[in-house]
Amino acid sequence: MQFEITRDDLLKPLQSIIGVVERRQTLPVLANVLLEKTDERLALTATDLEVELRAEIDLAGGQPGRLTVPARKLMDIVRNLPEDARVNLAMEQERVLVTAGRSRFTLAPLPAEDFPVTDAIEAAQTVALPQSDLRWIVEKTHFAMALQDVRYYLNGLLFEMAPQKLRAVATDGHRLALAALSPDLQIDTPTQVIIPRKGVQEMLRLLAESDDTVSVTLGSSHVQVVLPDIRFTSKLIDGRFPDYQRVIPDEDGPHAVVDRETLRKALVRASILSNEKYRGVRFGFEAEQMRIQSNNPEQEEAVEEIPATFSGEAMEVGFNASYVLDALAAIDDATVHIHVRDANSSALIIGESQRDARYVVMPMRL
Repeated sequence: MQFEITRDDLLKPLQSIIGVVERRQTLPVLANVLLEKTDERLALTATDLEVELRAEIDLAGGQPGRLTVPARKLMDIVRNLPEDARVNLAMEQERVLVTAGRSRFTLAPLPAEDFPVTDAIEAAQTVALPQSDLRWIVEKTHFAMALQDVRYYLNGLLFEMAPQKLRAVATDGHRLALAALSPDLQIDTPTQVIIPRKGVQEMLRLLAESDDTVSVTLGSSHVQVVLPDIRFTSKLIDGRFPDYQRVIPDEDGPHAVVDRETLRKALVRASILSNEKYRGVRFGFEAEQMRIQSNNPEQEEAVEEIPATFSGEAMEVGFNASYVLDALAAIDDATVHIHVRDANSSALIIGESQRDARYVVMPMRL
């Protein structure tokens, strides 16, 4: 195997796949990147057995072949070469020789046959939609995923496709984030899958604010997203996601209307003196204002009063300040509506005009 390529043309696909290469691996070959050269193309593949990324670029000439080389070492070498450098990579006497100008590096490969590659996915559903749409529903929900919860099905993002409906849902049991779109999807059977945390993070990193079309394929055990020059494949979490519809409060009860940025800044200030472990903050809803109050074991206290309108009887409810701040950060509207029925009920937080993104925060006893 041998090929020559510009430094920038090799660096770009390397950067797009390097995120899945763990620094500590269960198998030595997982620290490597698989390079596959054909007459007209060069493909680079990296995997951690849960997520696989494959980038392809046009590259004529050279000698076809397959080999694996240490991914991060190759990445560091290429990244530190001069921008106008031309890189030559060739297999010589069971070593991989990388040369660029007067620079010469010899790397130890591992057999390409040992590199685990995801088999072809048996597609249950395949749809095409704009990159920006897929990025939007993931971006608006991923932060609510659980982190190493024993309820393993919460450590991922629910991805739901049905006719005229695309939905993403994440919850850690204390808060929930939901985002929905209504694209024209040609789907026969509604399908739900749970994408693990690392898969969600890598997918979000790859997706751009672009109208370019991406293909999304849901299989029985994998999800695959195909972008113009890169293919993302992730294993799915085998579990049953909770019935999230049950926990979303109705919009027909009392609700507060408040400026999002004013609330966010007041909440940031008040949370400074909250209990560092539980981050509990007391919300006081009144007819023409909202009071935000916190205290901690050192008997320190913060009180913020901001303009707001509330349609119900005055009440106080405790919430985790971090959860509310995360929801406010995900809302684009200048004004938010907070629906809360009583001190023991969850709050529904939505933007004034963007009703396709909903955030539920459970109450705290303070």
